[in-house]
Amino acid sequence: MVFAHLDDAERYESLHPLFHQLFEYVKTHDLSAAEPGRITLDGERLFINIAHPELRSAENQKLEVHRRYIDVHFPLTGDEVCGISRLADVGVASDAPFDESGDFALYSEPAQNYFTARPGTFYIVWPEDAHAPIIGEGKIVKAIAKVLMEEP
Repeated sequence: MVFAHLDDAERYESLHPLFHQLFEYVKTHDLSAAEPGRITLDGERLFINIAHPELRSAENQKLEVHRRYIDVHFPLTGDEVCGISRLADVGVASDAPFDESGDFALYSEPAQNYFTARPGTFYIVWPEDAHAPIIGEGKIVKAIAKVLMEEP
């Protein structure tokens, strides 16, 4: 997992060939004004989902994991708490078998650690990072980028 400020994104671009394109797009577009939906940057390899979620309590937010995609979360209009656990340390089975088509599994276990992400920051979660985003109160606008793990 990486948690950083967007001003420092260049430091993390070497972690994936598509990160430069993603960070440049986020830095040069006002996504806080975008309507909910998908912004496609490179087909199924790189896209951004704009969401306007109602934040939830930590008790009501499950850990999630992905296998095919790296998530890069950008809170745009308010603070968001995210829970994080190392998937290998999650002590319960997933709530249901891994959903291959949706690329996710959910776990009903509290996260081991929590942090607060604010506008101007981002966090990157890999398949080994079980994460519980959108924790807090109120409603925010956020962007969630999906970056394909496998490179052709």
